[in-house]
Amino acid sequence: MAPTDLKQLRDHGFDTVIDVRSPAEFAEDHLPGAINLPVLDDAERARVGTIYKQDSPFRARKIGAALVFKNAARHIEGPLADRAGGWQPLVYCWRGGQRSGSMAWMLREIGWRADTIDGGYKTYRRLVTGMLYDAPLDLRLVQLGGYTGTAKTDLLAVLKRRGVQVIDLEGLARHRGSLLGARPGGQPSQKAFESALAQDILQLDPARPVVVEAESSKIGELILPPSLWAAMKDAPWIEVEAPIEARTAYLVDAYADILADADRLRAKLAPLRRHRGHALVDDWNDRIARGDKPGLVESLMRDHYDPAYATAMRAQAPRIMARIAARSLDQSALDSVAGEIEAALDRMETAPRA
Repeated sequence: MAPTDLKQLRDHGFDTVIDVRSPAEFAEDHLPGAINLPVLDDAERARVGTIYKQDSPFRARKIGAALVFKNAARHIEGPLADRAGGWQPLVYCWRGGQRSGSMAWMLREIGWRADTIDGGYKTYRRLVTGMLYDAPLDLRLVQLGGYTGTAKTDLLAVLKRRGVQVIDLEGLARHRGSLLGARPGGQPSQKAFESALAQDILQLDPARPVVVEAESSKIGELILPPSLWAAMKDAPWIEVEAPIEARTAYLVDAYADILADADRLRAKLAPLRRHRGHALVDDWNDRIARGDKPGLVESLMRDHYDPAYATAMRAQAPRIMARIAARSLDQSALDSVAGEIEAALDRMETAPRA
């Protein structure tokens, strides 16, 4: 198989995609939906590579071949034992070379209709970077903005349920997009984030608006790819507003895990001494010690997040197509706000495209 775009890979038509790279390679990134049946594990791959560089390429290939076929046989007797005769697997490795070629040859000898991806994972990665780095995105993006705590992430979920096209960047990045936004389990690799993002983009209709939450160019440690970032900077905004009391209640619940870990919370806030001053950070620490979660959250918004957001808005000067006020942020209020967002998007859809 010689794919020329990501849609061809998405619609490959094979029963199973098999990544025969090592577990570490697979963990960093892989084709969506692929299963990992490594023909060399991490230690074996390192060993063969060392022999190749420091001893003899011939000896490395001989040892590698023995390991590849031994491991391939184990997979055939194990995970692949129940596959029927008409099964069609698509196999790939790093460059579409010996690992995938050997596995596919063995599968074909059994009678399965196996194929490989020309160029392997490198071909897939080139297609992802071509979409996200090299070409402009053909999407009608709309940024969903608002001060911290206006439930923008929850609104994306409500909009999606109502049939609106969305990209949940924080969900893909496994991060809440702020100083205190880390989630259990950590973030994916940059490559895995981009793979998930590319797959989401492939599902979208470019003729219809797509809502994304307003973000900076980084979410946690992950960088938004340049094609997406350029499209976001050019996108109009829908701004959501809510009273600080409602935002406080929302954040106390949404950040319950962070607020429950006093030591971690103090460590996260410590670097802000340089920007917000010792007196304010000392006050935050006092509130942490007293268990005053609402007071801490409200102060963080008034004295840190809101000023930072206002500064960013002055610098960006986004084109705001609608401002929507929410009296509260409970489910009923979010449904109402989502309806107003839909109405604004409908007006956008009927407007001529620039």
